[in-house]
Amino acid sequence: MEWPTTALEVLSEKPLTVKNPKTWHHTHSYGGWGKFYQGLREKKILATRCTNPECAEKRLWLPPRCECPDCWHPMEWVEAPQTGTVYTFSTVTYPGELFKLPPGTPLISLEIEGVGTKLMSWMKEGKPSFGLPVKAVFNTDNPTHTILDLAWVPA
Repeated sequence: MEWPTTALEVLSEKPLTVKNPKTWHHTHSYGGWGKFYQGLREKKILATRCTNPECAEKRLWLPPRCECPDCWHPMEWVEAPQTGTVYTFSTVTYPGELFKLPPGTPLISLEIEGVGTKLMSWMKEGKPSFGLPVKAVFNTDNPTHTILDLAWVPA
């Protein structure tokens, strides 16, 4: 068997960075979670809550769930707060090919009052720090129809 003959173009040596062109596309249905992404276009953060009165977990879920992870009952859609605090953060210096934000974009994990999970997102402006109060901003002018249409700025 022969070695592959297609070489990738080297863009830099330190760190080694190559251009790896892709010719495929991916079709994806949001299914039961579509309402969350539609909410972002309306400047709303839509979370879900369990409808089972006997379920102990009454906090909101973000990202939303179609069924309660604790009791498997249906969930209801609820508008979540648009403020929170930075729980933790990281900065991607050398992102992979499909990373859609510029290198150096701060990625954040948020605590939002009444939400039982941490929401992963990104900061559009400012520098993250632990406990930093932030507020949501929305890309409604030219939406990507992805989670990247939700970002955060210092409150």
